[in-house]
Amino acid sequence: MTRIRRVSVAAVCALACAGFAAGAFAQAAAGPRPLPPGAQRPAAPAPVPPGAPVTLDRVVAVVNNEALTLYEMNEQKRILVQQLRESRLQPPSPDVLERQVLDRLITERALMQYAKETGIRVDDTTVERTILRIAQENKMPPDEFRKVLEREGIPFAKYREDVRREITIQRMREREIDSKIFVSDAEVDNYLATVNLQAGGESEYMLAHILVRVPEQSSPEQIEQRRARADEALARVKSGQAFAQVAATWSDAPDAQQGGSLGWRTPARMPSIFVDTVRGMKKGQVSEVLRSPAGFHIVTIVDERGRNQPSVVQQTHVRHILIKVSELTSDVEAKAKIDRVRERIEAGAKFEDQARVNSEDASSAKGGDLGWVSAGDLVPDFQVAMDRLKVNDVSQPVRSPFGWHLIEVLERREQDVSKDRQRDQARLALRQRKADEQFQEFIRQTRDRAYVEIKSDER
Repeated sequence: MTRIRRVSVAAVCALACAGFAAGAFAQAAAGPRPLPPGAQRPAAPAPVPPGAPVTLDRVVAVVNNEALTLYEMNEQKRILVQQLRESRLQPPSPDVLERQVLDRLITERALMQYAKETGIRVDDTTVERTILRIAQENKMPPDEFRKVLEREGIPFAKYREDVRREITIQRMREREIDSKIFVSDAEVDNYLATVNLQAGGESEYMLAHILVRVPEQSSPEQIEQRRARADEALARVKSGQAFAQVAATWSDAPDAQQGGSLGWRTPARMPSIFVDTVRGMKKGQVSEVLRSPAGFHIVTIVDERGRNQPSVVQQTHVRHILIKVSELTSDVEAKAKIDRVRERIEAGAKFEDQARVNSEDASSAKGGDLGWVSAGDLVPDFQVAMDRLKVNDVSQPVRSPFGWHLIEVLERREQDVSKDRQRDQARLALRQRKADEQFQEFIRQTRDRAYVEIKSDER
């Protein structure tokens, strides 16, 4: 049977860090958001004994003024159990799984309420385009992708809303966190000295963790109870239980059902509390219990590898004009506007003058000039179109996650970028670390501010 490979919406909808030319990043491993569903066909439900009471649906929790239902929770439980079984992990006990799922749903609902209150909207066009890209990543035409989803027990309408939710939360992160991150030259210098990039690269670590969350304003007794829970989880790992299994059962992190995996991280992209601990560990080792504002952590190194970056790369001097797609400007309207701009350029208007007047990117003041960029600095759609152009050529309209572009290539060169590249990589990595930590704190605060009422089983 055809299976859908899970693709992170965040990876498909990568956003630029500081200005378009600063590069794109994916948050597949960093963010606290669950992956879109797409796994095996769900197992048939167990038969109900004759005469047993059947609960069709009920409210299990209220988040501010919105209800969470038993149906929603059961659907999420089903998906998580599928993910665990695909990873060959034993699902936790029903009560633990229910607690984890309910906490995740409460957190997601609080975040979506905040997004709505602050005016974040994701239109249908953006959702459909993202789903199309996910289908392409799975090497399927859209119609086949939809049929496979339905065959595997995933209603397409639910899938669309899952994608919309991920994009919404990503946009919220960009506005509330990423746009406000600043990395100083002194921080870059310190990072380079610490990891010694000039000596031939830095190590990357495949990490997994367990988080026992401590809510804000917890009493000393509550903190001690959470510490005891973390100690128990560590004891189980040290006794020989698989780390991934303990994480699935004991961790409060959104990645618990993925065995606590954080993916590959450089030291700069680790939570600060992990950095010194990880440097003193070897592959397979497990840390002691670590304390942070979020709670108690246990981390392990699953794998380690070295990184060596080439010193000579091809660079392109490029400029562009961007017409954004937003709630106020539809995709069709943006495309029509960029077409008119291109017609004026073809009629003799200067590209840089049109950029200053029409472009909605921060580079407009410089005539759309993005400077010298290297492979990987820009989002894929832009990069591919740029690479196909000859010097002094102007592209046809190009669609990216930002909107519609016109691209002009000014020059190309081979450049030794060892030092500049290292500093750019260091700055990007530090931005990512800061953003990850601050977004986790933002999630925690949003969750703790919400009025939450857990409903008892009234059956």
